[in-house]
Amino acid sequence: MADVRKHMIFHGRVQGVGFRYTAKYLARSMNLTGWVKNEYDGTVVMEVQGREAMIFELMKGLNRNQFIQIDWIDTEEKETETESSFEVKY
Repeated sequence: MADVRKHMIFHGRVQGVGFRYTAKYLARSMNLTGWVKNEYDGTVVMEVQGREAMIFELMKGLNRNQFIQIDWIDTEEKETETESSFEVKY
């Protein structure tokens, strides 16, 4: 199954609630690559790459966190990249 890459912008209560670190640990446990970063407007931007089914599992895991409240996600497909891990950007 081919990998896909998604650029996502998360809106809602997503900063200051452990979103980035939850995303990092979930993504790494699922062998997904990419990055996640807080933006100044209160959103969180993430690029994640891997099997579509595993990206879906990552989204389910983020939604299970009682402190994270995702109101909506803007998603765009991107070209895959060569990378080896999932990181938090500052």
